[in-house]
Amino acid sequence: MSTVDHEKAKKYNKWIVALSIIIPVAVAALFSVNLRTLGFDVEPLTILPPIYATINGVTALILIVAVIAIKNKNVVLHENLMTTAIYCSVLFLVLYIAYHMTSDSTKFGGEGTIKYVYYFILFTHIILSIIIIPFVLITYVRAITNDIERHRKIAKITFPLWLYVAVTGVIVYIMISPYYI
Repeated sequence: MSTVDHEKAKKYNKWIVALSIIIPVAVAALFSVNLRTLGFDVEPLTILPPIYATINGVTALILIVAVIAIKNKNVVLHENLMTTAIYCSVLFLVLYIAYHMTSDSTKFGGEGTIKYVYYFILFTHIILSIIIIPFVLITYVRAITNDIERHRKIAKITFPLWLYVAVTGVIVYIMISPYYI
């Protein structure tokens, strides 16, 4: 039976803290930069929203299959799927930033109750997408450092939060897609 690699975990903890701060700050900063407004001759990457929404959907499916895999004691498949989910999330983030750096923001055009539903889903999606970063990183580090008992405990929190972010990303896209120019 393997033991927990505490030294390795300590080293990763510094990265977790740094990335949990740097990623949201960088996204917020880059979100407010529009290359066209700054005078760069770039085409709006209007093809990206359905692509990154699909990546969110794929991430949600991967997360569900990964949980099924681990419940069936298929650790290798679980590990591969979770690593893939992280890569999907990173790819989503890169495409999301690229879109917003080349395109004007789209305003939601719905009125009445649906407007409040949309903004509630959007707000919770954004807040939880920030909160989930350290949870995903901590959960992953606990797995790779063989701290399996603590990995299981935090994964019970990480999974539903991450799944919610992935699913609501798709819902937000579906709700706003009629208003893309």
